[in-house]
Amino acid sequence: MLEDLPFTLEALREAYIEGVSPAAVIAEAFRRLDQTDDPGIFLFEARDAALSEADRLGTFDAARPLWGIPFVVKDNIDVAGMPTTCACPDFKYDAKSDAFVVKLLRDAGAICLGKTNLDQFATGLVGVRTPYPVPRNALDAEIVPGGSSSGSAVAVARGIAAFSLGTDTAGSGRVPAALNSIVGLKPSLGAFSASGLVPACRTLDTISVFAQTVSDAWAVFELAARYDAADPYARPVSTAPLSKPAPHLRIAIPSAATLQTSGDTVQEAHFRETIANLAAGGAIIEEIDLTPFYDVAELLYYGPWVAERTAAVGERLSKAPETLHPTTREIVGAGLKVTAVDTFNGIYKLKELRAICEAAFKGFDLLCVPTIPTFVTRSEIEADPIGPNSMLGTYTNFVNLLDMCGIAVPTGVRSDGRPGSLTILARAGHDGAAASLAARLEAGAMGATDWARPAFKPLDAAANPDEIEIVVCGAHMSGLPLNHELTSRGARFIKACNTAAQYRFYALAGGPPKRPGLVHDTDGASIAVEVWALPKHAFGSFMAGIPEPLCIGTVTLEDGTRAKGFLCEAYATKDAIEITALGSWRAYIASKAA
Repeated sequence: MLEDLPFTLEALREAYIEGVSPAAVIAEAFRRLDQTDDPGIFLFEARDAALSEADRLGTFDAARPLWGIPFVVKDNIDVAGMPTTCACPDFKYDAKSDAFVVKLLRDAGAICLGKTNLDQFATGLVGVRTPYPVPRNALDAEIVPGGSSSGSAVAVARGIAAFSLGTDTAGSGRVPAALNSIVGLKPSLGAFSASGLVPACRTLDTISVFAQTVSDAWAVFELAARYDAADPYARPVSTAPLSKPAPHLRIAIPSAATLQTSGDTVQEAHFRETIANLAAGGAIIEEIDLTPFYDVAELLYYGPWVAERTAAVGERLSKAPETLHPTTREIVGAGLKVTAVDTFNGIYKLKELRAICEAAFKGFDLLCVPTIPTFVTRSEIEADPIGPNSMLGTYTNFVNLLDMCGIAVPTGVRSDGRPGSLTILARAGHDGAAASLAARLEAGAMGATDWARPAFKPLDAAANPDEIEIVVCGAHMSGLPLNHELTSRGARFIKACNTAAQYRFYALAGGPPKRPGLVHDTDGASIAVEVWALPKHAFGSFMAGIPEPLCIGTVTLEDGTRAKGFLCEAYATKDAIEITALGSWRAYIASKAA
């Protein structure tokens, strides 16, 4: 029965292979919309156009990865033939062409159901700053839906769309995900083209993705992250398939003194539970002082960047202020008081704080934080339209200013029945590392549906044509002191395995850091190693940092395959300690610690 069909990419593809028609799926999507009886989700329904498009698809085409997949688009992103309003009726215009990202997805076979509601001009994290009916939170009508991408999140959480496009400037692609128990992927700035997006803060905006699962969100990312030469902020990023996360990731979390949950002890307990699960899986967890990150966040709404929102609204603020939502008008109006001197001082302050944050984050692979400190009710936001909104951005407002990427992922149900959510943050360009860990963590309900969350089965990763596999056996392995020499160059973890039984292993003299020596010997043993995929363009700079007696040679793995990797010249074993019997560098480190 279509009524029970999960709107995930895998389930929909299986249905199409079995003969279900796209028109039937699109009709079911609108039946679900009608059944919700929520007039606030859509600002423009493209019911007839979507059904016509479904009829034109013909027979199933597996070469189009989103063939027949229903999706929705936040109404500050252009879709050809549909209006764009930014939740401001007076701003309305009819888009003549698709935004760059929308075109990529439609070319892949996706069908747009329409345009969704938002906080006006994408200014807000609550989802109630709209002149239209406010979308209802999919799980609890008393809770705000989250914004500014409110309609996009609720449409996915309700099972109406398989995925949706939102935007994220200060957390609009993550906060609604947490409030509606879905995945919210915020790409690195420039990974998704902003062509066809009405700006909120042009230097910080990115189109984002909502989906039921991490794998679905990543499938959209792989298709949408294409370089757009017409976008001056665009930059290329890796879109490699998701794989298992590295086994010993170094993860930073807020220190006990700087973890903010607004008194929500259940939220704090759930966060610590999730982190404990990470540690049990091998992650190396360390607390850091998040104060400088919060200081960066303050700049977004209380520094000169508010003037960038004022610039995006333009003359409307002075010539037609009555067309703006009262709270939106109050916020963007503050930008009129910002001077050029204020702006430059803000830039200097951000540069200073960014250096402090980078120093705090040095040596870590990822930063894990609660997506939101706690929940906000509609009555709370009615009583105070500004304060609770700012609180929701505690862990999101600093991200774009620090040029980080991130993904909000459901982590199961809290002890009080509300949805748990964790956000995994990474440096720009490391979207895959964040998403790979998120896929391991996702749990709980898929939005407001009763669909069972499928177990994520990562593909056997392999190097792309523009990458080279590197076998590492010592300090370059995950969680160890030199791993950053790989990750900082965009390397991806492929797998942990063993060499063929033809190597001897040594702890070389010198250091720090202590280094191992892997020497080929047909009478040797099998040694634990990790395989990483390093972009070819970064191989030269990586090689330049390898000191003698180490070198890069060809290493044979236990399955008979061969890859480039660290070897040691035999002369260096004279003053070394043989540790072949231990079988791994980690075992040697543990023996020294003992």
